[in-house]
Amino acid sequence: MLEQFLFDHGSYFMDDYGDINLCAISWQLESIPAAGFLTMPTGESDGDCIERFAETHASRVERRPPEVGRCWEERGTWLRPPLLLDRRLLNPSDRGLQVLEGRTRVGVLRCRLREELHVAPEHQAWVGRP
Repeated sequence: MLEQFLFDHGSYFMDDYGDINLCAISWQLESIPAAGFLTMPTGESDGDCIERFAETHASRVERRPPEVGRCWEERGTWLRPPLLLDRRLLNPSDRGLQVLEGRTRVGVLRCRLREELHVAPEHQAWVGRP
């Protein structure tokens, strides 16, 4: 989980999350209903990226190691859980979760749901909460 948070992102990540105190976040692996990902936002600096990834979901899976595609086909989910953030960490009056890292995975899930492909009813994700 820490590897994804600290190393698997670009400068947009610091623009969106640089003010968050990492020591104030409690991380837990949780099961999230598939439908919960359909409208889940990501950071403002690249807010439309999940939908862009959904549009090209097949090629994004094909570019990954074969086990990624097998996991989607056999289990209907991702190989590595994404990171989600309780939006209260960004603004105390906000509610819900936000995709912190794993936006391609969430885009693939959204498209698979829309196209009625095999999708598990729930998906594991690391969730950071206050």
